[in-house]
Amino acid sequence: MDILFTDFISGINFGEAQSFKNLQLIPLFTAVEEGLVYLTLKEALEKRLLVIKEVSAQASVPELKVINNAGVSVLLLDGEELAGAKQNRLLNTTILIREKSELVIPVSCTEQGRWSYQTEEFYNSENLLSPKSRAKKASSVSDSLKEGGNYRSDQGVIWDDIQAMSADA
Repeated sequence: MDILFTDFISGINFGEAQSFKNLQLIPLFTAVEEGLVYLTLKEALEKRLLVIKEVSAQASVPELKVINNAGVSVLLLDGEELAGAKQNRLLNTTILIREKSELVIPVSCTEQGRWSYQTEEFYNSENLLSPKSRAKKASSVSDSLKEGGNYRSDQGVIWDDIQAMSADA
């Protein structure tokens, strides 16, 4: 897998930078006819190829179990929210889950106060954490990686940001 990825990355060519206001994009091109093949979280859940549930009956707030039954990888994006089970959660980092595999993933809680089953499995809430809150979360996850080698976030900051967004709405 590492050789495949390295070969793919080394074949990327940079296009001309495109700017609009304070946003700048640099297109990436490759001569490879076929790019990386994967499903998104939404696609995999809609096709019932991905199962996301609590790690155990007792559960663990900062972790969920993902079972990829698809014949291709599934891409989970940092900040995507999953609803259901004992409480809604959001992804702490972007993860490409290999085909036909299981993985415990790092998450944060977005639903303060509930700790009872709403559903057995999670579903895509189609919500994303705001860019500002995602940046704060990414910073705390980065600090956690440096200090302890794990992808934990500052849960209090996330709850505070969600409460602030709710009050603003």
